[in-house]
Amino acid sequence: MNFARRPTTLLLLTLLVPAARAATFDFAILGDRTGGAVPGVYEQICKEIASHHPAFIINVGDTIQGYDDVNTLDEWNAVRPVWKYFGDTPFYLVPGNHDIWSPASERIWRAQSGHPPQYSFDFRGAHVTVLNNARANELEPEQLEFLESDLAAHPSQQPKFIFFHRPFWLLPVKFQNGNFALHRIVRKHHVGFVVSGHAHEFDRSEYDGVQYLMVGSSGGSLSHGKGEPAANTKLDGVYFGYAWAHVDGQTAKVEFRRVAAVHKGEGK
Repeated sequence: MNFARRPTTLLLLTLLVPAARAATFDFAILGDRTGGAVPGVYEQICKEIASHHPAFIINVGDTIQGYDDVNTLDEWNAVRPVWKYFGDTPFYLVPGNHDIWSPASERIWRAQSGHPPQYSFDFRGAHVTVLNNARANELEPEQLEFLESDLAAHPSQQPKFIFFHRPFWLLPVKFQNGNFALHRIVRKHHVGFVVSGHAHEFDRSEYDGVQYLMVGSSGGSLSHGKGEPAANTKLDGVYFGYAWAHVDGQTAKVEFRRVAAVHKGEGK
């Protein structure tokens, strides 16, 4: 048997391994469903997302209305049929304040999501870290410790995304002040994107090369249940929609997509 060409074959395979990791794919980010759910909007947005065939789907929290330990499981069972639109597409949940507010609700969230409230996963070379600030505005020390450890264990994964619900970073980033623990960790480990929800408003800020994104409402009230939204909502980030991420090798870009509301009362 002639092995003369084998070194060339091995070299070719070696060169193909990094190329295979430099994947190109898209994923979708769902915003808040609750905080005054508007009938029909979440269902419409889930259906639209599915029609674009993302590689996976992740949300930013507030899937159920919650704050009622007695009816929590019923609320999860009521929303679960909507996810049939996703078929076999992986769907990841992030805990929001309407999802976890008590020990009982956390146990149910764990069962519904299949994850602890903080976890991470790799997807075709990208790395996603999910954190939990459902019951606190900022990230508590154990969350930051988990983040530091998780990112240190995945140094070569790019791009990196961090998800948690409450956007406590908003004011410091707007004022270009990076003197807070999360930003220091993000910069140290070359994270490209920090993604939150909660405010039902789309917003994008960039600081020190990091994109801080706030995903708006995917069904939660545009006025947080306080009546009709302001008349100028067409001019700002207050609209129904979702975010769409395009990953190309070790880089990514995220765009916000507006969805015309089916509900008569909001989002016109």
